Amino acid sequence: MSLYTLLRPALFRLDPERAHHLAMAAGARTGVVAPLMRAVTAVDDPRLAVDVGALRFPSPVGLSAGFDKNGEAVAALAGLGFGFVEIGSVSAEPSAGNPPPRLFRLPADRALVVAYGVPNEGAAAVARRLAGTRLPVPLGINIVATNRGRGAPPLADDALIAEYMHAAQVLAPAADYLMFNLSCPNTTDGCDFFADPGRLDAWLTALDETPYAARPSFLKVSPLGGVAMIERLLEITGRHRKIAGFMFNLPSGRRDGLVTPDAVWKGWPGAVSGPPSAALLDACLVECFRRMDRGRYVLFASGGVSSAEDAYAKIRKGASLVALLTALVYEGPGVVRRITRGLADLLARDGVKHVSEVVGVDVR
Repeated sequence: MSLYTLLRPALFRLDPERAHHLAMAAGARTGVVAPLMRAVTAVDDPRLAVDVGALRFPSPVGLSAGFDKNGEAVAALAGLGFGFVEIGSVSAEPSAGNPPPRLFRLPADRALVVAYGVPNEGAAAVARRLAGTRLPVPLGINIVATNRGRGAPPLADDALIAEYMHAAQVLAPAADYLMFNLSCPNTTDGCDFFADPGRLDAWLTALDETPYAARPSFLKVSPLGGVAMIERLLEITGRHRKIAGFMFNLPSGRRDGLVTPDAVWKGWPGAVSGPPSAALLDACLVECFRRMDRGRYVLFASGGVSSAEDAYAKIRKGASLVALLTALVYEGPGVVRRITRGLADLLARDGVKHVSEVVGVDVR
């Protein structure tokens, strides 16, 4: 039994957002010992290294955006043994996010219901905090439209696109890669703006023309719309230069297959993370891998990753990189090393010399 298993009942008596703030405060304070932490937690195995262009991820197991929204604890998070750390989402302007309560636990499903609405300090403040930061793993910054609150008038198309471009220019010097969140399920502008093909094409044209520091750029997109949506995404993206891959976001309002009775959660806003999100996200992963240019694009996967078997299954379905977040809440920080070490063991069991050999092997 781990120390976290003993602490979890007490933490779960706290409001979920309060518990998250305490975890972030602890991370901010322990950053100075992060190198010592990583010496114990990291799994140094060349079979796990993933190369995306000139960028090397020491393992495919990383932290999804949403945990560290403002880059306050990146050193400590890297110290947990992740192969990459992604922060945010960060918007051009500061945002308070949605009104609380906006984070809920579903322990019977080992899931969360997330309705934060991307609260963050804004691109300029986050860039200042991260200036000069160097991690032993790639640092990704997730960029999103500013949430100005419910009832705020929507931005004109050009203004919203300009927001993304401004945030990218400000944040790129601090990042190893950029993840553009085009489908935040808990904001008005972020929910469906880019579902329109013309708007997506216009935004990608603006991205092509923006001279921000060269960084690999990825799109985080809605999992809704099926094969037609994926094919449209690939067709439009294929006309542009800067996108290196994709990730599928949580779906807004989907509550399929929950063990928890609906009387518990039916009044909660937000998207469900963790194991209940896995089936839909995996289906999108598979269909995108089957159709994409594999020489150009890579896929990030998420949704219900709490074991080495979960990560391995997503890699075999087409993911080059696997991100987790909810597992930290239910399993604790030791889950990172357990998954990474277990993934190396699974490669050894199957006689695989390098993880790249099994990317998409189950769906080719």
